Amino acid sequence: MSAATVVGDRAGEILRAVRDLAPSIAARASEIEAGRSLPVDLFEELKAIGLFRMLVPRSHGGDQVGLLASMEILETLAAADGSTGWTTMIGVESPQILSLLPRETYDAIYADGPDVTVGGSFAPAGQAWVEDGGYRVSGRWPFASGCERWDWLFANCTIVENGQPRLEASGEAATRAVLLPRQEVRIEDTWKVLGLRGTGSHHIVIEDLFVPEERTFDIFDGRPCVAGVARYPILDFCFHITSVAVGIAQAALDEVVRAARSRQRTSMRSTLARVPLVQYRLGRAETSLRAARAYLRAEAARVTAATERDDFDLIAEVARVYANDAWVAQLCAQVVDTCYTVNGSASISDGSTLQRCLRDIHTITQHSSLNESAITRAGAALLGEEIDRWF
Repeated sequence: MSAATVVGDRAGEILRAVRDLAPSIAARASEIEAGRSLPVDLFEELKAIGLFRMLVPRSHGGDQVGLLASMEILETLAAADGSTGWTTMIGVESPQILSLLPRETYDAIYADGPDVTVGGSFAPAGQAWVEDGGYRVSGRWPFASGCERWDWLFANCTIVENGQPRLEASGEAATRAVLLPRQEVRIEDTWKVLGLRGTGSHHIVIEDLFVPEERTFDIFDGRPCVAGVARYPILDFCFHITSVAVGIAQAALDEVVRAARSRQRTSMRSTLARVPLVQYRLGRAETSLRAARAYLRAEAARVTAATERDDFDLIAEVARVYANDAWVAQLCAQVVDTCYTVNGSASISDGSTLQRCLRDIHTITQHSSLNESAITRAGAALLGEEIDRWF
């Protein structure tokens, strides 16, 4: 049996397990929102399925299923519940983020098995003062999704040397991410928001802790220390984020289609399904969603192949990928808006699937890689102007 067959079989097994679990996750969506974090038992179920090892390289006991398979799996989870899809997406990235560490550190972290999880914050909201053998770190970071569940947490910092920020050749402040066991990081209960309420994306705080050099990495310009993970993890991360948006839009469409077959408004004699305007709106929404999904997956395949070329231009590709993902996410938001409107007053109640989808999708589109500024990068590249880097 070839390695490709093994990977395909394992990806199929994970996908089937997720589909089997999806109805149970959907039934717990209100509970997940109320708890503002994934329940421990659900987290353990997801781990047992193998979600957090599916991108771990085979050399370290993982399944190495690849980008396209992982996108479909995460979309399926997000269709069951947006918060579950988002939080799992963060954990799924663990082996790719950790691969930016030195190889010896990576090996040590995975020495006890492939189900290691990590999350954290990309924003350089802390400071890392240079000391012998490492850095003295303090700071407070937002949006650390799933932080209560992960084994490790990372935090990006501005490097401070001789009392001043260290500068790159470009003149920008140099940054370095630090990695700590979750128990060494203080979590502030701050996640009280519009949507994705069940992701537990609290602030994390590090106060005057020494972090050795071997537990630090460059989160944007670093390169993997091990084969079998994405060559440029930041790009795969973008595709995974947008797959969650596609899943939420699919959930909204499924819900309104189900309801429209039997529901009628008080001002109408026929069911919603028989109303021509509803037929047009939902037909257009479903076509848009299929187009968005197909385009996203085609771009993922293209980027995966392109990263293997010697002439790969990371800065230009980041601009294109961000624009792709922002366009897809905004299209998904339009799909959800349509479904919410078509469903009428039944959408407005707390506990409504469509209300939750509406809040979740409009929270996702505020992400720094999915808002309108992300598309501006592509326009700047097209016009030969300087491109803002990363987030």
